[in-house]
Amino acid sequence: MKKKVYAIVPSAGVGKRFGIGKNKPFFELGGKPLMVWCLEVLQSLPEIAGIIPVVKEDDLLATGELIEKHRIRKVRRIVPGGPERQDSVYNGLKAIDDDKALVLIHDGGRPFADREMFLNALKLIATCDGVIAAVRVKDTIKEVIAAPRGSKEAPQVRQTLNRDLLYAVQTPQVFSYRTIRDAHEKARKEKYYGTDDAALVERCGGKIMISEGSYRNIKITTPEDIYIAEALLKL
Repeated sequence: MKKKVYAIVPSAGVGKRFGIGKNKPFFELGGKPLMVWCLEVLQSLPEIAGIIPVVKEDDLLATGELIEKHRIRKVRRIVPGGPERQDSVYNGLKAIDDDKALVLIHDGGRPFADREMFLNALKLIATCDGVIAAVRVKDTIKEVIAAPRGSKEAPQVRQTLNRDLLYAVQTPQVFSYRTIRDAHEKARKEKYYGTDDAALVERCGGKIMISEGSYRNIKITTPEDIYIAEALLKL
């Protein structure tokens, strides 16, 4: 039997660095709310059985109205977020009751992920424990020696890393439900917070593969990102 795929869309950020005076998922980009961009793509994919947006508790009603207005019919449940993104994803996982399912996690603040990016990640999951969209880094990356906490000393370079082995990680990320649920539960028990969901699977010994991302697949985090996003819309 073909596994069902559920998409968790964490969108509980308040946009403190964004500086727009309202929660980031509702900021309009190109005439529609930021979160709606990825919801519409996920809605269009036959492979996606259900969508679970995760938003701030105060935004549950507004999100429901937004989803109804834009006719995102695959939304199964809208879930309140937690203090950190990792907590929000965990809340989304708890809303899934199919142990055999696949879980696709995609940030609501990445409006330019396309159908091909989602499908490529889903195809690759059969070969590993997790798939992450990522792109090769363009810049030279230096590892530095950590300065003492509170120090005003300039960072000192330890070494130059091999750029050919470095990738900038994005979403979507895809896992089996059991794999990502168990990784999250282990992290919660040990009070560990990772910088992405794949990191939680990695520390459990999971094999993570990279699916091709896109340099267009930016995450809207700061006001400067809006200028970039608006420019991308014109291409």
